[in-house]
Amino acid sequence: VAGQVSLRDHLAQQIPFVLPDVTDRLIAQNFVDQLDDCGYLQADIVEAGERLGASLAQVERVLAILQGLDPPGVFARSLAECLTIQLMQKDRYDPAMQALVENLELLARRDFATLKRLCGVDEEDLLDMLGEIRQLNPKPGSGYEASVSEAIMPDVIVRASSDGGWLVELNPDTLPRVLVNQSYFSRVTKTKDAEVQAFLSNCMQTANWLTRSLDQRANTIMKVSSEIVRQQDAFLLHGVDHLRPLNLKTVAEAIEMSESTVSRVTSNKYMLTPRGLFELKYFFTVSISAVAGGDSHSAEAVRHKIRALILQESAEAVLSDDAIVDMLRKGGVDLARRTVAKYREAMNIASSVQRRREKRALAKVAGF
Repeated sequence: VAGQVSLRDHLAQQIPFVLPDVTDRLIAQNFVDQLDDCGYLQADIVEAGERLGASLAQVERVLAILQGLDPPGVFARSLAECLTIQLMQKDRYDPAMQALVENLELLARRDFATLKRLCGVDEEDLLDMLGEIRQLNPKPGSGYEASVSEAIMPDVIVRASSDGGWLVELNPDTLPRVLVNQSYFSRVTKTKDAEVQAFLSNCMQTANWLTRSLDQRANTIMKVSSEIVRQQDAFLLHGVDHLRPLNLKTVAEAIEMSESTVSRVTSNKYMLTPRGLFELKYFFTVSISAVAGGDSHSAEAVRHKIRALILQESAEAVLSDDAIVDMLRKGGVDLARRTVAKYREAMNIASSVQRRREKRALAKVAGF
């Protein structure tokens, strides 16, 4: 029998469709991790933005998109905001309803006379509004399986050092330990039974092999983590917009190991940094070539540039994909037109023709 879907699983299925950019998804995942069982966001968005190195505008934009996900009202930070989100999705958030939602304490005290005056409605309209409020869900996350919050124990801890670099340490609490009792082994091997001695010798060899393997595993994790920190120094200093393009091959060649080893080591391993807790796989990003042999760019950074260019355009100067290619080249990014179109479509951004039509329509509405 299939298990019930948790709220976090339900949201994780929706987020890639509304947030194609990996930077936005990182912020979104941070917010998902801070939802309570009722679906309310227990996070300070200003603090989250500062910790992730993202602007307040970007964090607020991501939150606004998340508040449009199913179930209605999720990611609200208060009961009033939860009800507001649901009413807006029903197209029922008019001035009267807004006044009611902003004065829920009067509703709790059943001060209907004051509510009628503030909302500018009569008793019959107020009763209808209260009926609509009762149909809303004040706990949008309660209909899902309650998932047990498990704290992720970081395998690697990164701290800023006094010389301006980074200290990379393995977390001893996550390292498996094998202890070999040598004194007990010495006592039991005094037996003259050859078969028993052979068995005990084999056990000792197995224990020593396991100890060496675990030590080698720890050293490999340390090498890979140290190289990732070296490669992603800008991210640790400045935030998610400064992720460098990085792949398994680059790290493998730097530490003289195979790509399969690096891939295995980085799976389900987490690094605690001053920017937060991240899976090691997160630091590997796609590379975009640079013009004239300059430093390459990560795909996420290029998508961010494309979005920024489009957001700055006006109705009279809407950028075509070819124009975006030219502007990116001037900025040192070598990208084909079809790739620009692919990235634009992945971010749910309309074509230049559609954008021009929409911007002119909005301009006419604003003129009235």
